[in-house]
Amino acid sequence: MEIMKQTVVALTWTMKDSLGEVLDTLDEPVEFYVGGEDLLPSIESALLGKREGETLSLYLEPEHAFGDYDENLVYLEARHLFPEEMEEGMVLEGRSLPVGAVSDVDADILLSVTEIYPEHVVLDGNHPLAGIALQLEITIKSVRPSSADEQRRGSTGIGFFKISPDEDLKPPTLH
Repeated sequence: MEIMKQTVVALTWTMKDSLGEVLDTLDEPVEFYVGGEDLLPSIESALLGKREGETLSLYLEPEHAFGDYDENLVYLEARHLFPEEMEEGMVLEGRSLPVGAVSDVDADILLSVTEIYPEHVVLDGNHPLAGIALQLEITIKSVRPSSADEQRRGSTGIGFFKISPDEDLKPPTLH
């Protein structure tokens, strides 16, 4: 079966930065809905028309991956406003900033705790891979028609390319 909009593709890959350092390895196939929110548009475009068993080598500049790094999305907040157990790498939503926070942050933005100092916390609203060119070696493991539920949601439910906050404030993983 050929990959087209409204199909589901199972992929494995190795993701590297522009210097060849491995950022992520997906050894077990993960399914993604094509034509929705599961894949970056640049990856989806490269997959269209391909079939099970094919491999792709992609080089994505930041603007075709997770965007350029935006210094305006870095915020400083007073350390005393946050829980003692806060750690670097944790992710929180802009709407969950504590009372007393001074940053003007969109409610839906996800903020990574990048540094913790005695007096302040550094929060970064950029995706962790923003500003990084990526090399991807992708293998197509299977292709199938999507279900009505997947079509309605526009997703298999993986959310692989989105970093989401963890209820327990644990550091996120890319997948």
